[in-house]
Amino acid sequence: MTDGFPARLQKLRERRRISRKTLSELCGLSPDAVRRYERGEAEPSASSLVALADYFSVSTDYLLGRTKYF
Repeated sequence: MTDGFPARLQKLRERRRISRKTLSELCGLSPDAVRRYERGEAEPSASSLVALADYFSVSTDYLLGRTKYF
């Protein structure tokens, strides 16, 4: 899936021009969590997914690739 969670997370992060480490810190995640999510090496917990969606002001469905719109 080319427009799934890893790709959408990376696209949103790059639009904000923040590092993976900074995003992890802002969302209360471990320092390398965003890196692992973007590479598809790990899947976020429900609470991590909500924290990321809240930070970017998007729905969790958008982050997961279930809808095309924020």
